[in-house]
Amino acid sequence: MTMPQPGIFAQGNTENAYLEFDLDRSETLEEALRALFRIPAAYTEGSTNMVVGVRPSLWRAARPADTPEDAADWDEPIRGTDGFTMPATPHDLWVWLSAGERSILFDRTTELRDALTGIATVATELDGWHYKQSRDLTGFIDGSENPPLIEAPTAACVAPGRPGAGASILLFQQWRHERSWQNLSEHDQELVIGRTKSDSVELADDIKPASSHVARTVVDVDGNELDIFRHNVSYGCTGEHGTLFVGFSQDQWRQVEMLRRMAGVDGTRDALTRFTTPLSGAIYVIPSVQALVDYLPQEDD
Repeated sequence: MTMPQPGIFAQGNTENAYLEFDLDRSETLEEALRALFRIPAAYTEGSTNMVVGVRPSLWRAARPADTPEDAADWDEPIRGTDGFTMPATPHDLWVWLSAGERSILFDRTTELRDALTGIATVATELDGWHYKQSRDLTGFIDGSENPPLIEAPTAACVAPGRPGAGASILLFQQWRHERSWQNLSEHDQELVIGRTKSDSVELADDIKPASSHVARTVVDVDGNELDIFRHNVSYGCTGEHGTLFVGFSQDQWRQVEMLRRMAGVDGTRDALTRFTTPLSGAIYVIPSVQALVDYLPQEDD
């Protein structure tokens, strides 16, 4: 059986760090992965979980049989018909560390940076935290459409027998929330989202606008909704803040199609994008455990 990286589904850790790296040389991918798996966080020491992602073109070049079929770099912005743009900001490596305490996360992140010194350069580092348990900074419950945890691997990971079995496609985006959101009444906010604010009940079809966030983020094929397993968190301070979208799926198409619908490529733009601004966006392959075994440090005889 091919296993996904377990940290994808880990629950309960309240402190999160997300780092993107650019390799100093493209041929150093193997060296970088070996360095990552020598640090304590690779073994969940100190209650830390680590999830590693690789730029699709780099991973395909290194491990073609372990790459999901439609995995590809996202290197061109997505533009809606009204000019709204989602930027593409690809990097070579993505690492997510999570822990139960800030001090532990700080130490593990420092070890991570030290381990990759001379191999890769930190391009971005963002801290993520949970706002009122399951809500984001709009005040609405986030992840209402997430599959139950027991079903999440089916949505998030490539099925056995297919190329890249056990791997996942990650969409990682930073969305800044604009202060204009606070000028809306709760009723108008609910029309933007397509759900009630207090208890996240989806609005009836005759009330929910076609441009609502709920309506635009649903990707449906032949009457079947394609799930994405979201692990979103809040980021920032009181001055500038927003949401980090951390979404895992078994294929890339559903993620890109969701972005196209949100951007309004078909002419209907997600209303939430008028109150939030995408600052970054990248796609990564999250390799299976079996694919990463070759990069583990060898035990001494």
